[in-house]
Amino acid sequence: MRKIRDVLRLTFEAGLGQHQVGASVRLSQGSVSKYLALAKAAGLGWPLPPDLDDVALDRLLFPTSGRTEAREGRFAPADFAGIHTQLKRKGVTLQLLWEEYRGVHGNQSYSYSQFCSLYRLFRGSLQRSMRQTHIAGEKLFVDYCGPRVEVIDSITGEVRAAQIFVAVLGASNYTYAEATWTQSLPDWIASNVRALQFYDGVPVLIIPDNLKAAVTKACRYEPDVHPTYSEFAAHYGTAILPARPYKPKDKAKVEVAVQVVERWILARLRHQNFFSLHALNGSIRILLEELNNRPFKKLPGSRHSQFDAVDKPALRPLPVVPYEYAEWRKARVNIDYHIEIDGHYYSVPHRFVKQEIDARISAGTIECFAHHQRIASHPRDPRRGAHSTQREHMPKAHQKHSEWTPGRFLNWAVDIGPRTRDVVKHLLEDRPHPEHGYRSCLGLLNLAKRYGEKRLEAACERALLAGSPTRKSVLSILDNGLDKASPTTEANEPLQTHDNVRGAKYYH
Repeated sequence: MRKIRDVLRLTFEAGLGQHQVGASVRLSQGSVSKYLALAKAAGLGWPLPPDLDDVALDRLLFPTSGRTEAREGRFAPADFAGIHTQLKRKGVTLQLLWEEYRGVHGNQSYSYSQFCSLYRLFRGSLQRSMRQTHIAGEKLFVDYCGPRVEVIDSITGEVRAAQIFVAVLGASNYTYAEATWTQSLPDWIASNVRALQFYDGVPVLIIPDNLKAAVTKACRYEPDVHPTYSEFAAHYGTAILPARPYKPKDKAKVEVAVQVVERWILARLRHQNFFSLHALNGSIRILLEELNNRPFKKLPGSRHSQFDAVDKPALRPLPVVPYEYAEWRKARVNIDYHIEIDGHYYSVPHRFVKQEIDARISAGTIECFAHHQRIASHPRDPRRGAHSTQREHMPKAHQKHSEWTPGRFLNWAVDIGPRTRDVVKHLLEDRPHPEHGYRSCLGLLNLAKRYGEKRLEAACERALLAGSPTRKSVLSILDNGLDKASPTTEANEPLQTHDNVRGAKYYH
């Protein structure tokens, strides 16, 4: 209509010829001639009446056009609200929907270009939150409300503010909300788990904001997702795609959902007093059900009906076992091949000494990973200062040392003889702690390999009689061959005479 007005103005007001008018408004001379003829037939000149808008001008100039005929009922109306819903399904296009519409109505259907134009007009009449096209089952948006709800401790009277978690599916707007004490990692993961259980399915993508529990390093191009959140996503077979920092349009869907929850749920709870988180969540569930069953203003159905028809069939099934919360930490392996978790020490293979590894900490298990491979697993132990050590994590020398016990040494000694056992027993009991005598016992028992068990047993008997049951005494006896002479025989033999032996007479 703007070009037609320019044609009339330039012709009647500026006095230009048809060729000049066509060049000015970029129309062919034939089109200019046609518009002037239509204006003459309608009795129009210049200036046009001030109350003549484009719609009225169109009716005067084109009284038999397709648009007028459509208004008169020549073309079958299209259900653009239903078409808008169908476009949310994966693979559905306007071309396909137009072909289906044309197949039903035949010659009474709109042309494809007019069909698309009328759909765009319908889409433009919707609220801002409905203008984005979301594929069914593709995206779940998650965030927290700004306002918090006060909960009163019934015993102490202390007032504590609860956070409100919100999740919404992109295609159906089906909304979930709950209250938690904090936005910390355990509460964040638990809320995500319960949201998926509420939807009874898993979307392709989860779109969080850049809160610390979800993203360790915010970045427009390559954000670092928290390891625990990544593990949660891997368990459910979904992916985490954080919204870009300072780009609220990336999560416009949840921004609107948060606003709806604040107005529809939190505003209605503002006059109530809650004395437990459980009571608050009970009230939220009641209002949440009303919200999801509330009819849309311009689209057919409600959030719940749209979820059943669009999103639910497209969601992936939940795993059999829900995700078990586990926290990931970095830990450096100490020189004693142990890492410290909450004051307790857990062993890892000794080859990882001084290396930094990843520890996965769940309610009942401590798992250790290096280069994405699990290298150790322990039951979680609350004792502070204690050690949980697995024998296979030790070097071979330490493994042998760990096998040393008083009972083990005594059993080795009994196999040699009772006198050897008595010497070993003395070595263990003559020290402040039995472990102090382990090396002496080991050295004593190893003498059997060099001198034989019979000689060792005899040497131990002689050392006991001499009142010196030590490893050094036994070794001296064996080196000098004194174990071969019987202690009784030696006692009965006369003393040898020698010039240097003074004898008993010298002392009289």
